[in-house]
Amino acid sequence: MNIDEILTLVQAVSDSSLTSFKLEQGDTVISLRKEKEEAKIVTVGAPAAPAVFAASAPAHVLPAPETVAASGVQVPAGVPAGQTSAPAEAKDAGTDIGSDKVITSPLVGTFYSSSSPDAEPYVKAGDTVKKGQILGIIEAMKLMNEIESEYDGVVEAVLVNNEDVVEYGQPLFRIK
Repeated sequence: MNIDEILTLVQAVSDSSLTSFKLEQGDTVISLRKEKEEAKIVTVGAPAAPAVFAASAPAHVLPAPETVAASGVQVPAGVPAGQTSAPAEAKDAGTDIGSDKVITSPLVGTFYSSSSPDAEPYVKAGDTVKKGQILGIIEAMKLMNEIESEYDGVVEAVLVNNEDVVEYGQPLFRIK
């Protein structure tokens, strides 16, 4: 099944009153489910190379193109040169963190430094933390996952900003 056929299925489900649709073809399983005017596509290929697609009903499944700035940092297309954010620079600096106690993201999602937008952050640079203390939250698929400290120590640096999208394994906190 090619991408055009998948896009046709997404359009057909979004235009109809169907709330879910499942198609199995050989090793490929496509499951579409519509919630609040959204269609979600989950495609599972052969065990060696599974693929997952998620898109809203009118959007295309293709990822946004990225360009590489002169500094070597990947920047989404449409961002003017020289306007990369500090977290991207911190991510680039992540190759030489300068501490062996680094808390990294266990999953891809949106990082939140506090439990609500008007609440104080869980921790700031200079705060003393204990093993198991909550440092932040990562939202993934509408689930809130608490990020706990793996070490006792002092927060040397918070390497991401509130509401930043984080990648798996991306450094979040440096503890000394």
